[in-house]
Amino acid sequence: MMSLLTAITRRGKVLRLKQLSLPLLVPVLVLFGCWQVSAHFLLNLNVRIFHVDRVQDGLELHVRMPMPYLVAGLLGPVQDDGLPEPAPFTINKMERDQLVHLVDLEAVQENPAGLGELIAEGLSLNQGEDLLRLDVEDVRIHRIGDQPSFATLEEAKSAFSDVNNRAFPEPPLYVGDTMVDVKLRAGTPETVYGYTLSSTLDPGLPDQDKTANLILDYGPGGTKLFRAQGLLQDPVTVSRSSLSAVMTFIEEGIRHILEGFDHVLFVLCLVIGARTLSSLAWRVTGFTIGHSITLSAGFFGFVPKGAWFIPAVEAAIAFSIVYAAVIAIWPGKREQTSERSMVLVTGAIGLLHGLGFSFVLKNILQVTSPDIWQSLLAFNVGVEIGQLAIVLVVWPALWLLARTNVRSASLVRMAIAGGCAVIAAYWTIERLWGLATLA
Repeated sequence: MMSLLTAITRRGKVLRLKQLSLPLLVPVLVLFGCWQVSAHFLLNLNVRIFHVDRVQDGLELHVRMPMPYLVAGLLGPVQDDGLPEPAPFTINKMERDQLVHLVDLEAVQENPAGLGELIAEGLSLNQGEDLLRLDVEDVRIHRIGDQPSFATLEEAKSAFSDVNNRAFPEPPLYVGDTMVDVKLRAGTPETVYGYTLSSTLDPGLPDQDKTANLILDYGPGGTKLFRAQGLLQDPVTVSRSSLSAVMTFIEEGIRHILEGFDHVLFVLCLVIGARTLSSLAWRVTGFTIGHSITLSAGFFGFVPKGAWFIPAVEAAIAFSIVYAAVIAIWPGKREQTSERSMVLVTGAIGLLHGLGFSFVLKNILQVTSPDIWQSLLAFNVGVEIGQLAIVLVVWPALWLLARTNVRSASLVRMAIAGGCAVIAAYWTIERLWGLATLA
């Protein structure tokens, strides 16, 4: 049950256990029991990187992805010993009554190209209607935390050319702790300018729909950086268009704020606390200024490095929602707060939320990535668009309700604020408890 609670409350952005109705909770628990085998393919990182370089006779790909994406969906039937037949290049083992998966280092050493083929066969690179054949040229495996940098094409090439990277990690090596680097080549008789990239790899891992895919395309005019979420089952169109590349980060910013329940609740409190468009503009402006500053500062690492910092920020974000809900419906407090002073209040809270945005962006983008400022700006624009979308839905509805029935509008505002406060108070306690356990 605790593992389910952890999965459901992860990152403070998805449904809480107490919000699940009983009819929904029962099938969830049943499914959780069915997932026991595959869930032990721990996914310690969920970022996949594709460097696509144009060479004289085609395309050269330097790909990095966690090993669970390659093997988690390839377990065989249960054998006489009660364990499932291991996936290729893995060993199944029981530890403390739990099924775990280790990398079969001997098998990888004997046939590293075979491990690379799992990636080559799982990717589809199309030029128009033509499927390009991907040939494996080199393979490396690393223990997560010891892998060389892979943010730029030069770093990716160095990861394969450096003789120090040829050594295999010492056993035991868990599949969930393993990163696989593969160098692929797609031969073509002519220069490739545009293509689509997709994947058939479906490991069946928890939260695999949140997989961050970075596609860096190199060619005339510099590097184009594309961002896609999920397993790439729907092809991503890669072109030399800067606008197309920027749009992938704008979409990510929009998705993050709309799927981030803590950010949504705070914007709701901003809207219901404003009685005029002028007041709303001041509040939103302060929040925008605040989170724009710390989005960049947090991303570039100008923040404390301690393990306590991220949990502390998450707890403060939750408490900021409680505070915003209170000042939204507490008349005495609201009357004492001028519109312009609200810029300082929402700006300070925006500083906290900007750090939260930066944590997400830092998981999918490295400081040394090409066009870093372009990606940062596009992500921030996406956040603003998502924020504006919430405002444009809620504000007109409340305004129309107030025009027809002031009492009803007031009750709706109080209900929204109360709901936000209760949920955020629970998050605050939960996150403070998690912070306390780090002490």
